[in-house]
Amino acid sequence: MSYRISLLDKSPVAVNETSEEALRRTLSLAQHAENWGYHRFWIAEHHNTSRLASPSPELVIAWILGQTRHIRVGSGGVMLQHYSPYKVAENFNLLASIAPGRVDLGIGKAPGGLPLSTRALQTGLHQDEKGTFADQLAQLDNWLSLPAAADDDENALRATPVPQRGANRFLLGASRESALLAAQLDWDFVFAAHLNGDRTLLDEVLTTWRRHSQRETLVAVQVIVAGTAQEADELAGQVEIWGVELENGQRVSVGSEGQAQSFARQAGSPIKNLVRREPSLLKGTAETVHAGLAALQKQYAIDEFIIDTPVAEAHARTLSLRLLAAGMPYPADAEPVAVHEAG
Repeated sequence: MSYRISLLDKSPVAVNETSEEALRRTLSLAQHAENWGYHRFWIAEHHNTSRLASPSPELVIAWILGQTRHIRVGSGGVMLQHYSPYKVAENFNLLASIAPGRVDLGIGKAPGGLPLSTRALQTGLHQDEKGTFADQLAQLDNWLSLPAAADDDENALRATPVPQRGANRFLLGASRESALLAAQLDWDFVFAAHLNGDRTLLDEVLTTWRRHSQRETLVAVQVIVAGTAQEADELAGQVEIWGVELENGQRVSVGSEGQAQSFARQAGSPIKNLVRREPSLLKGTAETVHAGLAALQKQYAIDEFIIDTPVAEAHARTLSLRLLAAGMPYPADAEPVAVHEAG
C-alpha cells in the first residue's frame, strides 16, 4: 500500500441513541482502529447539535490517549476563532507531555456550528484584538515553538508545560489561501475534500501546496464501505452537503437544506446562494473503495487519507471501518483482535 489511512470521528448520535453511547463508540472505534492498522484517530469539534457529541476534542483526546497504546490521536480540528491561541497551546502542550510522540493538533477555520453557538462561544471576546485567522495561527505557532524558560526567569511567558516532543501541527482547509498559510508556517496541510469534492479545486490547491512545501500531501475524504454495493448505495443516499453563501458574505457548509435555512435565520441575513454539493464520497465494497483510493493517490500523489464515514448507525459505521481496514497491513507492534460491534 502506497498511502496511509487515518480516521476522523465526529461522535455521531444515531436515532434512539444517547450521547453517552455515541461517545463510548468513539472510544471503542479508536481502540479498534489502533489494532486494525489505522495511523491516526482524530476528533472533530461541533457545537449546539444533538446529532454530534464532540464539542471539545481536547477532552476526548485525553480520554482516548489513556486507553490506547500507540495510535496517534488528535483534533480535526480545534476551531481557533473561538479561543485564545495561548490556551490552545497550553492544552496541546499538556497532551503532548502526557503522551509524547502521539498527539496531533489540527486547526480549522470554520465555526463548527451555526451563529447561535458562535455568539455564545465568543461572548466577551474582542475579535478586533485577536486579528485575522492568519494572525491567530501565527500566535499559536509561536506559543508552541517557544523553548522552556529558565526556572528563575519570572518575566518569561511560556505555554507550559513545554514538552520535549510537541504536538504535530496541521491546518485543515479547502483553499489555496489555507495551503499557502500552512506552507508559510511550515505546518502540515489537510485538504478537506470531505466537505468540498470539487476535483478542479483539489488539483489547484494541491498544486499550490506542492509548489510551496516539501511536506506530505493529506486529503480528507468521505468513505462508506458495506458488504455489497447496494448496501453502500443506500447508506450514501442519506449523505448531504450544502454550500451556503449569505448576502452578508458569510459562507459555510452544512448537512441539510434545513440547516442552511437555520444558518440564515440565526445570522440575520438572507441566502444569496445555496448549492447541494456532490460529496467526495467513495462507496461500495472494500475492494471498490480501495481501488478508488488508489486511483486518487496515483492522480494527486496523496500520502495519507483522513477517512470521514458519514454514518451514524452503530453497526453500519463499525462494519464500514472494519471492512476498509481489511486490506491494510497491521502495524508492527499491534496484534489483530476480535471485533465486537459497537452499539
